[in-house]
Amino acid sequence: MDAREQMNIVIVGHVDHGKSTVIGRLLADTGSLPEGKLESVKEYCRKNARPFEYAFLLDALKDEQAQGITIDTARCFFKTSKRDYIIIDAPGHVEFLKNMVTGASRAEAALLVIDAKEGIKENSKRHGHIVSMLGIKQVVVLVNKMDLVDFSKEVYEAIISEFGEFLQKVNIKPINYIPISAFNGDNIAQKCPNTLWYEGPTVLEQLDGFVNRKENRQLPFRMPVQDIYKFTEEGDDRRIVAGTIISGAINVGDEVVFLPSNKRSVINSIEGFNVKPRNTAYADEAIGVTLTTQIYIKPGELMVKANEKQPSVSSRFRANIFWVGKALLIKNKNYKLKIGTMKIGVKLIEISSIIDAAEMNIDTFKDQVERHDVAECIFETAKPIAYDVISDVEQTGRFVIVDNYEISGGGIILEAVPDTDSSLLTHIREREFLWEKSLISEEQRKNAYGHKAKFIVITSGSEGKEKDIQNVGRQLEERLFNMKFKAYYLGVSSILHGLASDVANSYEDRDEHIRQIGELARIFTDSGQIFITSIFNLDDYEAKKLKLLNQPNEIIVVNIGQTPFNNFVPDANIENTEDAVEAVCDLLKRQEIILEYYI
Repeated sequence: MDAREQMNIVIVGHVDHGKSTVIGRLLADTGSLPEGKLESVKEYCRKNARPFEYAFLLDALKDEQAQGITIDTARCFFKTSKRDYIIIDAPGHVEFLKNMVTGASRAEAALLVIDAKEGIKENSKRHGHIVSMLGIKQVVVLVNKMDLVDFSKEVYEAIISEFGEFLQKVNIKPINYIPISAFNGDNIAQKCPNTLWYEGPTVLEQLDGFVNRKENRQLPFRMPVQDIYKFTEEGDDRRIVAGTIISGAINVGDEVVFLPSNKRSVINSIEGFNVKPRNTAYADEAIGVTLTTQIYIKPGELMVKANEKQPSVSSRFRANIFWVGKALLIKNKNYKLKIGTMKIGVKLIEISSIIDAAEMNIDTFKDQVERHDVAECIFETAKPIAYDVISDVEQTGRFVIVDNYEISGGGIILEAVPDTDSSLLTHIREREFLWEKSLISEEQRKNAYGHKAKFIVITSGSEGKEKDIQNVGRQLEERLFNMKFKAYYLGVSSILHGLASDVANSYEDRDEHIRQIGELARIFTDSGQIFITSIFNLDDYEAKKLKLLNQPNEIIVVNIGQTPFNNFVPDANIENTEDAVEAVCDLLKRQEIILEYYI
């Protein structure tokens, strides 16, 4: 027997607008109450001379009859012929928001309850803002207590007009506005004869009309690369890309793309630990794959299928974050972002709005995010990353932010933001504007040194070439020095244990190491020297970043062996290390960096 469909729905609304009554009615009208509960609550009310209300059913389930009010988030269960429902009653306090943003609770649809007589209150707008911030697309507004306004179509339409205008501003387009009287059950499970002018569905019909989120297996294929393993024993030359499939399925023969590097290959085999190779693997399975072509990729990349909908790849995105850090979340401070297996530097660029989760106040003017705030922000990562918006693939649309080695925030990605003007470009503009220029001109240095300034980067995508390219860099420095030129080689390891010793020496901090090398290159080339470094497996973005950081001075990128690049074109491709030094010197002569008449 197949498992029934299930859907999570969040219900929000201003105090006393009838949210609890709506829930009570849904429980009662679908026969989802424990046996005898409805009768026992009615008897309780009779004995205590209190009028019976369906809201008391919810309170009774939480043992709160004595207070007469709902005070906490409740998870209630009811069913229709189509599916099972979990309805999350959300007063809008800290725990609810934290759970929703960080994924502890996952709502696929939302009901916003408005009192037809009282009209739209500030809390109604706050709750609308929250639903928007949670990225929920299926939203229905329940215009409640229509019996108190004589089922007036004019009142109903006025609320649609006013609330619709507000919801449009927070990017919500309600599927429907349903006129109801939860107290009487009008338009909850049965059509109301008092609203013949309304031709839409009842609340239960509308709920059954919502579309379930696709099962993980039905979504586009996504597998964050956890690691790459190489076996050498007994002639085993497999190179296995390992990870856990978080959505979709993969087959032997499928063409795959690794993002953000955009490298492509085809699945040759699907491997598992102590199991026979198979042809297909599905979501939630930890697997390894071999590829038909050997490409060098890095942990943290996202493997996707070439013929399916692709995730976004950019360094900027708009997100909602729930902040629990001890320190404030502030603009332009360096944090660490974790999404899938990717760990990368991230900065807060812009704050659009903040909701104080404790007080439910909305603020669009704060420039920092405090503990227990929910904020809509734009973030920028140190380099482009692959991700999905939360409404497409949830697993690659959620992230956490680490501050000072502690998880300090959880967030959901709402949309990609174009990388039109990155903080790197802003930094370079400001740096050049404030650069204190020397009294010695570039021409004077060239004439004195016998060469032009140049930044030379040596790289390779061939496995095992890391030491080789370091040796090429040192040998090139030696050759140029013996030719009486001012050349200096600086390896990455020298940066790691010197200038960058305060930055953790791990792959996820590579972006900071690249930045520091680029800044040093700007200084060395400004002094008229030939600055040489070697960086194994330099990718497209890193090469472009070094070019930008060295502006306005020039750079040469030399690749030895297999290229690590996808689209970036190096200045020279050299087959092997033995010919590299001579080939680079010839290139320097052709570009008139080394001036022949000085040799």
